[in-house]
Amino acid sequence: MILAGAAAACISCGQAGSKQSEDGFKYLIDEFADLKIMKYKVPGWDDLTLQQKEYVYHLGEAAKYGRDIIWMQNCRENLPVRKTLEKIIDEYGGDRECKDFQDFMVYAKRVFFSNGIHHHYAEDKIFPDCPEEYFRTLMESVGLADQCDHILSVVYDPDVYPQRKSTDKNKDIVAASAVNFYENVTRQEVEDFYAAKVDRNDPEPISYGLNSKLVKDADGAIREEVYRIGGLYGPALEKITAELEKAAAVAENDAQKRCIALLADYYRTGDLELWDEYNIEWVNDTLGTVDFVNGFVEDYNDPLGRKATWEGLVNIKDHEASERTEIISANAQWFEDNSPVDNRFKKPVVKGVSAKVINAVTLAGDCYPSTPIGINLPNADWIRREHGSKSVTIANITHAYDLAAQESPNSTLNEFAWSEEEIARAKKYASLTDEIHTDLHECLGHGSGQLLPGTSPSALGDYSSTLEEARADLFGLYYIADPKLVELGILPDMEAYKAQYDNYIRNGIMVQFTRIELGRKNTEAHMQNRKLIAEWCYEQGSADNVIEKKVRDGKTYFVVNDYEALRGLFGRLLAEVQRIKSEGDYEAGRALVEKYAVNIDPELHKEVKARYEALNLKPYGGFVNPEIVPVEKNGQVVDYRIEYTDDYVGQMMEYGKKYATL
Repeated sequence: MILAGAAAACISCGQAGSKQSEDGFKYLIDEFADLKIMKYKVPGWDDLTLQQKEYVYHLGEAAKYGRDIIWMQNCRENLPVRKTLEKIIDEYGGDRECKDFQDFMVYAKRVFFSNGIHHHYAEDKIFPDCPEEYFRTLMESVGLADQCDHILSVVYDPDVYPQRKSTDKNKDIVAASAVNFYENVTRQEVEDFYAAKVDRNDPEPISYGLNSKLVKDADGAIREEVYRIGGLYGPALEKITAELEKAAAVAENDAQKRCIALLADYYRTGDLELWDEYNIEWVNDTLGTVDFVNGFVEDYNDPLGRKATWEGLVNIKDHEASERTEIISANAQWFEDNSPVDNRFKKPVVKGVSAKVINAVTLAGDCYPSTPIGINLPNADWIRREHGSKSVTIANITHAYDLAAQESPNSTLNEFAWSEEEIARAKKYASLTDEIHTDLHECLGHGSGQLLPGTSPSALGDYSSTLEEARADLFGLYYIADPKLVELGILPDMEAYKAQYDNYIRNGIMVQFTRIELGRKNTEAHMQNRKLIAEWCYEQGSADNVIEKKVRDGKTYFVVNDYEALRGLFGRLLAEVQRIKSEGDYEAGRALVEKYAVNIDPELHKEVKARYEALNLKPYGGFVNPEIVPVEKNGQVVDYRIEYTDDYVGQMMEYGKKYATL
């Protein structure tokens, strides 16, 4: 998965204002703290049939009914805090224009954005700027006096749930994490529990623990609370399943109906073998225009990289734009065969790589409001090996970022690029090469390589997410400079890839740290991956000055001097990261991440923050969903129309009422 922010366009959006983008649609609708809120258009909606629109509508409802699950998974106190915020926003009758209330609203909007009380990217707890006593008066004014002590402790006490996912290796990272995947258990107890279940010789291993909470009872017994109807998160899963079944009734084809039937059975039982069957069926469904992701999918938020958060995404295929990804996937075997990794780690036969460009219609769960710009699923290595994978690039999200950037006069490119030549190259090629790198990352990178027999898919533990994202990024970086892409008509010439190399080094080694508070470590997996790659290449190429650190007028720049040599470094690191994954070499993976990905140079960090703040930009972005509205005539639904909203808080409040399940 590629999160927004990897691409140059995604780090250059600016202040909300009256200026519209070149297509006349105002994308940027709100800004606060370190966040910007945008809306995205849905191209191709009017080309869908009524049946397809109804299918999308019910899939979208199913996705949105999972909202409470992600809130509960991120921290057990998230829902009580959210309901407190919603009640105050809804009922408070006092002065709403004073600074304290405005500060309260900024806090509420930040919590809504992060699906909880911790920063969606940095993992640290978010604190209100309004005084605690003022917050107390707000709660008392809406009849919540009896809850004040508890809620205010959760909100204000820095020692209560300080991090969503702990990365402090001096602590038990399970016990120190606020995520609600574990209760009263230690890291060792978790690892022992699942080690007893895993058969390392099973060619089709089950993803044990993916959809459960691990709990130790008072008597010392350890058990799983499984996510299923009648079990943990049952009321939400019941609503999701009901909407999925409505969707199945108007699906485009029988393959989609089989997918939904398997997914519904999985939600009823929690049986992970059914989850695997569903994923195989889903991979093989490539004919429809409409597609979706719905389930417990990604394990980034789990400190041990085992348990998955709930997410949903409904989309329609962009048939014209998909031609590029189809060319890439059709040549998957060539890319695998010519990879710079050891032949032992290559797939002899690449199966079932399907790729397409999509336009999102509904974002939900861990994809809302902050969403990826590319996805490759399923995650199970054995399914990828035997059945293939589906890769998507989300075009309308990427385009929304690009076009929102036009609404600001400032950009990080002008501030952090060394030369006019570098800026001109980025303006000419960066948007295209960002998309191509995403395609390569998702279409091929995640699906490349294979584990050696007996290697556990979870062998890299708490470092697995960072190393997997590094592996996919490196695959894309290595191949975006290959003449094969010009031969295939994907790149216009052999100059274009240099814009991606410039941006990747610039962003990975310095610009991305505009997102992190001074004195903090780099903890998010995608940011760690980019830092690891950029820092490793800078160090390894230092003797030949492949990447040069330059200073001008007191400002630091990192400049690529030898693009061909940099490609060679990307290939070397790709070979090593693939070896680490294929062999399950935990210690080597740990060493790479801890040395290159975690610690930020404090002086450079301070400089980057100051330069970025002077631009008055926001480093993180997310989206409101368009509303899909049934159009009735004589008691019958005759159409579904798309309505766009500029009301971020309004959508959050509506979702809190309409999709509350827990």
